[in-house]
Amino acid sequence: MRYWLFKSEPDTFGIDDLKARGKKGEPWDGVRNYQARNMLRDDIKKGDLIFFYHSNTKVPGIVGIAEVIKNAFPDPTQFDPEAKYYDPKASEDKPRWFCPQVRFKSKFKDTISLEQLKAIPALEDMALVRKGNRLSVMPVTEQQWNFILGLAN
Repeated sequence: MRYWLFKSEPDTFGIDDLKARGKKGEPWDGVRNYQARNMLRDDIKKGDLIFFYHSNTKVPGIVGIAEVIKNAFPDPTQFDPEAKYYDPKASEDKPRWFCPQVRFKSKFKDTISLEQLKAIPALEDMALVRKGNRLSVMPVTEQQWNFILGLAN
């Protein structure tokens, strides 16, 4: 099992939206960055755990936990000309974008803010707090995962 952090804007799709999907979860679709796509397609597997991070909000930060319930499959939005994430260069036989199915596990009582995370020396190597890292999907080490879980309790 591996650990990840997925970013989403709460006005677009927040942790409460994922919770509302119930046991079936939701495809983590719409990712259009090749580095993030490669992680979604090649590295993220069923059973992996995810910190759910709210971005582009008054207090950005980790708000809960999700789990991967299905390995990545072709993102269906790439094929739909009406979809926001349509990609005319993608085809059913040569998909360009992939998404795993994820499901809500828990919501933290309080947001663990980006500001709080940046102030912790033990997390200085975490991809999220490094300057210039704007990926919406990133790995989290087991040590970082456990440390952050300690902040949530």
